[in-house]
Amino acid sequence: MRVVYGVFGYGRGHATRALGVLPELARRHSLQVFASGRAYEMIAPQFADVVKTPVLDYTYLPSGKRCLWRTARDNFSKMSDAMFGGPALHDTMHAIRAFNPDIVISDCETYVHHAAARLGIPRIGFDHFGILTHCRPPLAAQDRVRAVRDVISYRMVVGFPARAVVSSFYDAPAVSRGVRCVGPLLRDEVQRVRPKRGEHLLVYLNNGDRQLLPHVEEALHGCGEDVVVYGTSRRGVDGRVDYRAPANMGFLEDVARAKALFTTAGNQLVGEALYLGKPMLVFPEHTVEQRVNGAALQRLGAGRMVDFEQVRADLIRAFLREAPTYAERVRGFSHDGKTEALDALDDFAKELVKERKAVGAAGAWRYAQ
Repeated sequence: MRVVYGVFGYGRGHATRALGVLPELARRHSLQVFASGRAYEMIAPQFADVVKTPVLDYTYLPSGKRCLWRTARDNFSKMSDAMFGGPALHDTMHAIRAFNPDIVISDCETYVHHAAARLGIPRIGFDHFGILTHCRPPLAAQDRVRAVRDVISYRMVVGFPARAVVSSFYDAPAVSRGVRCVGPLLRDEVQRVRPKRGEHLLVYLNNGDRQLLPHVEEALHGCGEDVVVYGTSRRGVDGRVDYRAPANMGFLEDVARAKALFTTAGNQLVGEALYLGKPMLVFPEHTVEQRVNGAALQRLGAGRMVDFEQVRADLIRAFLREAPTYAERVRGFSHDGKTEALDALDDFAKELVKERKAVGAAGAWRYAQ
């Protein structure tokens, strides 16, 4: 089968999830990868001829909070291009048409989703945000209206794929038979690394310098622990805080040696940290999805959730005193969703190819446009 796989490039979670399944997909099928932003940087060195697409990015306030209206404003021209057929969308359509795929799988990659829809190629959405769209997770009362807003935004980005695979470290019931929920996707590197007794607090800031605000920096210096920080532009050691450059294996080894993690509540990193037995103190970004993730982490008894503005040294110290208890609860969490994800993708792909053939001439005409 010929498969196009698109990966959204904000943060590292989309790329690391993709890297959990891309090697096996490449063995099973003819594969063409499309990626934007940081995903392109992470995937291109490992796969030949990755097609680069424009990246949609988030805009943040000076407080470190994600601003929805500024994000919409700053991405307006790119979203218009993707939704209404601008130059970048037509370039993406041309590249997809040249590969002549049977199926398109996309992890929130906007241009791939919209190009495939215009070409009439069956699509499978494969991401975590679909937990809000395709599943029914527990929602706090104040987030129910916000969730509707976020689902509408998500639909603008990905449209309505024919099938959906949702990767999540916690369970939520699917809303239809065309949706399958799987565990977190673990790359081979994650499974090879060996966790050790904690030596430091590992900090990952997915929006780097915008999140390294004075009160956060003060908290890290005042927590009384050795701290390793990834995600910022800083480098070198400042007191007991070590700012490190991006490094795939280096980062994983530092996670494996950490006593705990302090980070945002992205699904992929939480899943990897739980697999490695590490308790987490998470500050969700200003999104319903991450608040749902943080609440799920607390329900598992594997860590705590805190508001970003409330980050203080005494709060980190209190969490670290409780870290051994959290670590006991994390022990034994070894759910790897890779096999079930690959099975779901293959099952859905076969269904959709069969359905497309049944469409016959109409589908062939649309694809030829």
